[in-house]
Amino acid sequence: MKRSGIADLPLHGGRVPSWLAERMTRLGAAIAEIIVRDRGASAFLSRLSDPFWFQALGAVMGMDWHSSGITTSVMGALKRGLAPRAAELGVYICGGRGRSSLRTPDELRAIAEQRGLDGEALVRTSRLTARIDNNAIADGFQIYLHSFVVTAEGEWAVVQQGLNDRSGLARRYHWHSASVRDFVAEPHTAIVGANQGKIMNLVDLQAKPAQGALLAIARENPEKTLQEARHLRLPRHHDLREENIDLRRLGAVLALAYERDLRSFADLLLLERLGPRTLQSLALIAEVVHGAPSRFTDPARFSFAHGGKDGHPFPVPLKIYDESLDFLRRSLDLAKLGDRDKLDGFQRLERFAQAVETRLEPAADFESVIAHERAISPSLNGRFVGNDKRRQLRLF
Repeated sequence: MKRSGIADLPLHGGRVPSWLAERMTRLGAAIAEIIVRDRGASAFLSRLSDPFWFQALGAVMGMDWHSSGITTSVMGALKRGLAPRAAELGVYICGGRGRSSLRTPDELRAIAEQRGLDGEALVRTSRLTARIDNNAIADGFQIYLHSFVVTAEGEWAVVQQGLNDRSGLARRYHWHSASVRDFVAEPHTAIVGANQGKIMNLVDLQAKPAQGALLAIARENPEKTLQEARHLRLPRHHDLREENIDLRRLGAVLALAYERDLRSFADLLLLERLGPRTLQSLALIAEVVHGAPSRFTDPARFSFAHGGKDGHPFPVPLKIYDESLDFLRRSLDLAKLGDRDKLDGFQRLERFAQAVETRLEPAADFESVIAHERAISPSLNGRFVGNDKRRQLRLF
């Protein structure tokens, strides 16, 4: 089992306004619930451990498309949104930023007691992942955020982030326990690697398979481990540029929303008439839920669902955001009653969008798309942090 991915992100200041934080909580919970119900908790953990998918999730939720704040905001929204459904879905999120990370052991022990898991083994795993990323891989990043996601069956994923004051970058690390069973027979008694100073060994000879697997990572050359992980490197510039997205993929979504015949068929799939702008957002959300890993090489594209809180690529269209949320919530409520028509249509929407991309090969005119979104922003109750206090600020 290897660390599953790394993401380097520019540091951004600021905050998430309450009008966005509440919506992120609801959208994140809905996306997670659909994945868990359709594909299982393991599939959700697999996605969380993919740095490209994680970045796409943050973008579709309305966060800045590339900043370090995505990590804290997305994991915080998921923790808040899934907490009331944790026992039902069998997915628990522990830890967080700063002091919240210090509560991870107690949270894990409480969950383990409820679910009959080995709480101390989970606590050791949590500590060891943090120690390896903070100490064993001496890359200059100090961990300040640690989120540990565990299922009712004991499968886990870790998303944590470190800060490098000198470079002005944050680095996010992703872990997943999916292959840990392969290391059951291999004993490990120490963390071995290039001399990085003293590293605390938190695992003894009686370690559970998960700890053994993590020690296997630490025994390898750090540079080899980093090279094998999926690595997302995002630029420092805040504005979204044409080279940051796949225009053909974006063009397929736009064609789906605005070409009459395609939109009519998409409405038929969803069994509901929707406005073109809402259909655009739902098509991108559907890809986050159902898309294959290869679809997330350009995570910035998913910011075209709900914009970004700082106004890049355009202000968050609250009217569309709320319509997307209403559709997902109704679909989930109906599915619980045995009526899966809307959720199944939502999945077919993702496949249809890919078919449009493959057959028609539409390409988006990037500047025109941005101009259009900014032009219609007032009619969609577009907001960004600069206009929270109803001040007239020039954004562009």
